[in-house]
Amino acid sequence: MLSLDFLDDVRRMNKRQLYYQVLNFGMIVSSALMIWKGLMVITGSESPIVVVLSGSMEPAFHRGDLLFLTNRVEDPIRVGEIVVFRIEGREIPIVHRVLKIHEKQNGHIKFLTKGDNNAVDDRGLYKQGQHWLEKKDVVGRARGFVPYIGIVTILMNDYPKFKVRALLLVWTINCVFILPFPYIEFKL
Repeated sequence: MLSLDFLDDVRRMNKRQLYYQVLNFGMIVSSALMIWKGLMVITGSESPIVVVLSGSMEPAFHRGDLLFLTNRVEDPIRVGEIVVFRIEGREIPIVHRVLKIHEKQNGHIKFLTKGDNNAVDDRGLYKQGQHWLEKKDVVGRARGFVPYIGIVTILMNDYPKFKVRALLLVWTINCVFILPFPYIEFKL
């Protein structure tokens, strides 16, 4: 069983050390948010990084691959391009390849997608009555990837006990290695 001796260290901290730790944590969280918002602005995508959650795009992408997305308005969508799209009524985006493009005379484009490892196109995934996707459905287009690095995200979602244990491990490491040394004072 996990020893809770580190709680004694937390209790022994003075107010200044506790404020320091809270401020440090706040800076880490705000830095992560600023980086995420900066990536959103640079890439033009509401979600510049996504994890492939299924095997529908194998062999191009495997479950757990981390994709980097862009979504520039001026770039036209092309057949063969890998897009990440969101369907109304579903909160998890889908990563699939553009199979067909349907362009109207007024320049309005609709397109059909399909997973590389799927036998049929995605019309069965779209909301009822929808046969094509539009530009507004696209979250981004894949521009690069890192293989299997997102498997931690999948493990945390598929196995909630893993998530709790991972968070407890990070918290314990923080309390054991960082809390005892919150700052170093130098006296001249």
